[in-house]
Amino acid sequence: MTAHTSRRLPAYAALAAAGLVAALALGRVEPVALAAPFLLAILAGLAVHEPQVSVGVSLDRDRMIEGDEVTATITLSSTRGADRFELFLPLPAGLEGAARAVRLRAGEEQTIELPFRCDHWGLYSVGRVLFRARDMLGLRSWEGEGGEARQLRVFPREETLRSLIAPLETQVFAGNQVSRARGEGIEFADLREWQPGDRLRRVNWRATALRRTLWVNEQNPERNTDVVLFLDTFAEVRAEGRSTNDHAVRAAATLAHIYLQRKDRVGLVGFGGFLSWLVPASGTRQLYAIVETLLTAEVVHSFALRGVDVLPPRTLPPKALVLAITPLLDNRTAAALLDLRARGYDLIVVEVSPLELVAPEPGSSLELAHRLWRLSRDALRWRYEQVGVPVVTWREGEPLAVPIEEVNAFRHLARPA
Repeated sequence: MTAHTSRRLPAYAALAAAGLVAALALGRVEPVALAAPFLLAILAGLAVHEPQVSVGVSLDRDRMIEGDEVTATITLSSTRGADRFELFLPLPAGLEGAARAVRLRAGEEQTIELPFRCDHWGLYSVGRVLFRARDMLGLRSWEGEGGEARQLRVFPREETLRSLIAPLETQVFAGNQVSRARGEGIEFADLREWQPGDRLRRVNWRATALRRTLWVNEQNPERNTDVVLFLDTFAEVRAEGRSTNDHAVRAAATLAHIYLQRKDRVGLVGFGGFLSWLVPASGTRQLYAIVETLLTAEVVHSFALRGVDVLPPRTLPPKALVLAITPLLDNRTAAALLDLRARGYDLIVVEVSPLELVAPEPGSSLELAHRLWRLSRDALRWRYEQVGVPVVTWREGEPLAVPIEEVNAFRHLARPA
């Protein structure tokens, strides 16, 4: 621990010395009586020994969701106590907490609970406690730190979605998506005449009675799909604590959770200065793997040219639905997405709009540059639309369900008869 001395101690020493000098010079006792309290305070302050404190920290949970509260339990024990003991749990940006003051006597053990709020998703290190001990008169103090750092994972808060984007093609495994192909299932597709080999349970007796020949039902089988979340981390726009990357991570976590609930296989590609990926899989374990990967999804600036060729082949399986979440700020991402479309992937682009974060003031000299920048973005959307890729914009303040419904409406109108 580091010891500190209050400014009052040298002041008390000066007053005591002045009283003693005055008593000697005047030959009177009264100045000694005035200096005696200051001398006693100095002796009392110097007689206090450095406290010996041990600190232990534990968290009630190590996985949270944005907006939840965590309680840090701090255990204090001391062989040499302190009249006043102040605790402070330093928290990184995104967490909010408070300090606490207690009185810790020698041989005493106390348990203190410090609640704090998780305001932003991320991977945090919490547990190092700063403390300050003071003597009774406040003339001396000691500062130190204790406790072991512990990891706290704060997951993004999910958006509410009532529907998802249906893929153009499904896989061969069973799931909750209705396939366009004909086969064994429970979803009615069409009627056709009976053929040798058809099961008796598939006969439509009403149609058979009307047409006087055997007719059978055809069904659409229930299949799953491969979904790849393509997260653009080349660039972001950040202003006043808000950023496009925060919205993109929240959208990716929401889509991964809901698609995995529907028994689909979901993968993740972090495409940016730092490249990361997860091969599509299903189950709760895959959900935790995706969300924990998203916690470390940071924008890393890089000037390296990068295409989808650097990704392992299993990362982008055939017939996969690729949901690209991007602010449309980097040409390398635009080229990679057009390459995916040229390879035949079912591609959807969800634009996380940065326009609300960089709007210039009216009459500013930046208005012309802002208009030109918006025109370049419109030109990029037009390039996507020319190759049949729907581009929807997710604006700040809107729920994620709005762009998802726009994609579904586009596909319903563009679906061939």
